[in-house]
Amino acid sequence: MSRLYRYRLPPWCRTWLNVIEKSMLPIVIFQAIRTIIFPTTLDIFLLGLVLGIFLAFKYKWI
Repeated sequence: MSRLYRYRLPPWCRTWLNVIEKSMLPIVIFQAIRTIIFPTTLDIFLLGLVLGIFLAFKYKWI
């Protein structure tokens, strides 16, 4: 479903979706390391949020 949806978007929006999709893995890794070193409530919340977005891209929900 998401592949057909992506083709309906303007080209600039598809480009941004691709950029965000490719940059999510390094952000998840950085946030996981940061959460291990400095575990605060905000870091755990951000890790869950970023991990959720990463999984949404991985399973083609977005």
